[in-house]
Amino acid sequence: MIRSIIFSALLLVAAIVGFSVYLQPDDLSNCSQRPSNNQKCQSVDAIVAISGGDTEARVNEAVKLYQDGWSNTLIFSGAAEDKTGPSNAAAMKTLAIKAGVPETAIYVDEDSNTTKQNAQNVQTIFSDLNTKSAILVTSGYHQRRASLEFNKLTSGVTIFNHPIKSDKDWSFWWFTTPRGWWLAGSEAAKIIIFYTVGS
Repeated sequence: MIRSIIFSALLLVAAIVGFSVYLQPDDLSNCSQRPSNNQKCQSVDAIVAISGGDTEARVNEAVKLYQDGWSNTLIFSGAAEDKTGPSNAAAMKTLAIKAGVPETAIYVDEDSNTTKQNAQNVQTIFSDLNTKSAILVTSGYHQRRASLEFNKLTSGVTIFNHPIKSDKDWSFWWFTTPRGWWLAGSEAAKIIIFYTVGS
């Protein structure tokens, strides 16, 4: 009985750690706040933030990277959740401008309803801007799947992952809430689907 309890506890801990590490890769984790000469910590051509979940937190992180000198270009991607209002990308642009980012530094994709479409439509912007490298910003639980789609569907662009560590839906303590487990489980399922059917 005790062995079963211990085994179950260890299995649970392994699942929590596994999800935490796998779902949220961060290529900037060993970098300082600002870009440097380190090959993996240099500035990039664009910072991309995709909408969904805590969209405002994603914008704030992208703007912070911009202000810290990681890129001179911001790209926001996302259609309107409420089709009677402005697109998520337009709303993200407005937040960035209020934070002091010049409008000329911002590009938007207002038509994407899925992560796959985010990647496909941002590729068009990448091509127009001759983008060769980009930092991808999204929520921690979504980072792995987003990077899979972007690496598959964008051409000639090196994608660097940078998830938000904590937002209204996700944090270090995600495993203490039912929503945290739902997000982790649903992302894992979607990743399995990506590998089995390609998206």
